[in-house]
Amino acid sequence: MTNSNDSSSTVLDTQNTGPSLACGRSSSIPGAGDTGPSLACDQPESGRPRHECGVCGIFGHKYAAKLTYFGLYALQHRGQESAGIVTSDGKKVSIHKDMGLVPEIFTETILKGLPGHMAVGHVRYSTTGSSHITNTQPLMVTHKGTTLAVAHNGNLVNAIELRHDLEEKGSIFQTGMDSEVILHLMARTAHLGLDLALTDSFSCLKGAYSILMMTQDTLVAVRDPGGFRPLCLGQLNNGGWVVASETCALDLIEAKYVRDIEPGEMLIITDDGMRSIFPWPKQKPSFCIFEQVYFARPDSDIFGINVYQARKRMGEILARECPIDADFVMPFPDSGNYAALGYSQASGLPLEMGMIRNHYVGRTFINPTQSMRDFNVRVKLNPVRSLLQDKRIVIVEDSIIRGTTGKSRVRSLRDAGAKEVHMLVSCPPTRNACYYGIDFPSSTELIAAKRSVADIADYLGLDSLHYLSLEGLVEAAGLGKENYCLACFDGNYPVAPDLDFHKGALDI
Repeated sequence: MTNSNDSSSTVLDTQNTGPSLACGRSSSIPGAGDTGPSLACDQPESGRPRHECGVCGIFGHKYAAKLTYFGLYALQHRGQESAGIVTSDGKKVSIHKDMGLVPEIFTETILKGLPGHMAVGHVRYSTTGSSHITNTQPLMVTHKGTTLAVAHNGNLVNAIELRHDLEEKGSIFQTGMDSEVILHLMARTAHLGLDLALTDSFSCLKGAYSILMMTQDTLVAVRDPGGFRPLCLGQLNNGGWVVASETCALDLIEAKYVRDIEPGEMLIITDDGMRSIFPWPKQKPSFCIFEQVYFARPDSDIFGINVYQARKRMGEILARECPIDADFVMPFPDSGNYAALGYSQASGLPLEMGMIRNHYVGRTFINPTQSMRDFNVRVKLNPVRSLLQDKRIVIVEDSIIRGTTGKSRVRSLRDAGAKEVHMLVSCPPTRNACYYGIDFPSSTELIAAKRSVADIADYLGLDSLHYLSLEGLVEAAGLGKENYCLACFDGNYPVAPDLDFHKGALDI
């Protein structure tokens, strides 16, 4: 395969038979190439869990690219490093992708250059492979006249083993992503026909994957047998179809939710209709409960449960497990908003917004001097001093990962005059790394893996700290404990991970 990374948008005539990897790229983000010390990227905070990825696919609409754009816009919270869209009109396949946010990458002109009635899009935060244009998705190859594009949310725990095996057989890899393994497996089994190629290729995979694939004339959605990551099906007003990571993407394009793609399902959509393959025996689900805690948008329904209501229940159960005598309860916007609302309503404590978020912080800002302590915190969240002065406050947070962000925020509350600062966390202590698509650091970097709750409270500068119990979290999430992956809390991994795997393990 040859790499075509230097093109702004790539259009492939699928009648050509030469094998190639198309990595279309648009113009770079202004300032992204600057290396001087005066600019600082507004990256996700180091103390927060990283989002994974989001996917959206459209079949049967003449404005497929534009609908996919809006779908990705609704899913932007799942990945802010890069985005891409690939389209097909049945013969020609077009692709455009780049580093940055969805509205930075796609203009009206670019979307008009992505014709076709079907599309697949992706927003990415890298959980495997570095943050680089080469690792943007969708990935696309052309092999013996057939084009295949892949957009992947999740992580393959046996990617290193599969890649080594494929390289021994002559495969050449051009990215640092586990997703590229899927393309090579599909290419090697393409002669079997689509159904057998799918079942043969995906039977080799272990781990978490909610995947959209597209050929010139077919859209395919695949979800791993455990169903780690969400994936849902909707119908457009014109009768066409949409598949997306979350239901909020359906809402924006006025699509009707039909159902979730089932764990272990391969859904195939063509002009002849829609059909499903279930190649694996039904097994116990392994839904990622952190989707409900942090990742999913609150207006989405995830695993059949509304996220907003689930987060409110987390707060309500916190009030039951840990009542605190205080003047008011508050979140650190926006992560703890809904659990804080639930805690307030259940406890009777007033809900206040003691920290105000600046929603207009750009992707870059002038670097502060070293003497401007906690600048990265204060540029986003600023305390309301007159509200906090001499008050006993309860903060509700969704999680504590490294603890660095929380420490700075608590210090800002103390500096603003808070008399007592108590913190409640709407999930149990996060003590174990995730190998299924969340970029949790290794256990050595997780504060709860190294310290007791009392030690964490002391480190953060709190008067008290309480985590929601595992039983309370499961109750709030709405399904039985047997349905969830809880490995980041209890260390019980549903699929045995490769403990040597790390984010850059496949980088070239």
